[in-house]
Amino acid sequence: MKTEINPSETSRAKAFEYWMKSPMPMVTVVKTFDVTNLCRVSKRKGMKFNMLLSWCIGKAASKVDEFLTLPEGDKLFRYDHLAINTIFNDKNGALCFRDIPYNDDLQRFNNDYISISKSAIESCKNILDEGAAIVGTSAVTGTELDCIVNQYSGIYNNPFLSWGRYRKHWFKVTLPISFQFHHVQMDGGHAAHFLEELQAAIRELK
Repeated sequence: MKTEINPSETSRAKAFEYWMKSPMPMVTVVKTFDVTNLCRVSKRKGMKFNMLLSWCIGKAASKVDEFLTLPEGDKLFRYDHLAINTIFNDKNGALCFRDIPYNDDLQRFNNDYISISKSAIESCKNILDEGAAIVGTSAVTGTELDCIVNQYSGIYNNPFLSWGRYRKHWFKVTLPISFQFHHVQMDGGHAAHFLEELQAAIRELK
């Protein structure tokens, strides 16, 4: 569920004043992650790498309160839960979008990931959670990428993470991830905190 809130009564009051009418309010930062543990867990448990990474993203985002507040139009809204949006191809090869509700329980998140994906692929329809604070993701795994700067449409202001194919080294596996966010929603310090939490979630996954 989402609720409209008064920006002046939040910690984002100044940010709302400064950047709500900015023609380009999005900020993109890039960090290279050590995903060695994620690959190991994926192989050991037979779980998809991108599903595990999506869960880690949700876990990290759940520790940064700003992810639950999002500007839309000329208003600011507060949400009561998170969902991870993923992009894939349906059975006809067309792009399809699905929102997976974040849950601290990895197995439950994995079950939702599988069932929602199957339903969307078969129905060729997007499955979206209009009441959730969405964290968008996109995996472009056809090649290794150093950075992705996503388009800004002015319609979708939600934070967005994207990545390419991970890179294998002698003793570790790394993955550059681009993180785009609306400056009204958060500042660089919040983004840095989120990225540190994401690396911790990846390393601590069991």
